[in-house]
Amino acid sequence: MTNHYKTRPSARAFLTNLQVPMPLWKKIWLLCRNNAKKILTMRNCCGNHGQPGC
Repeated sequence: MTNHYKTRPSARAFLTNLQVPMPLWKKIWLLCRNNAKKILTMRNCCGNHGQPGC
């Protein structure tokens, strides 16, 4: 089990998470929400693995 809070975010994982089949508005919403959560908690991961922005 890897500790996602201490590892650096991967650009490949970021782009792969954007390819999840869901409506565009929901992808944009999750992208903003998950990145805001990462900024506010000062962590590299929002905890929602597999979602856009995580």
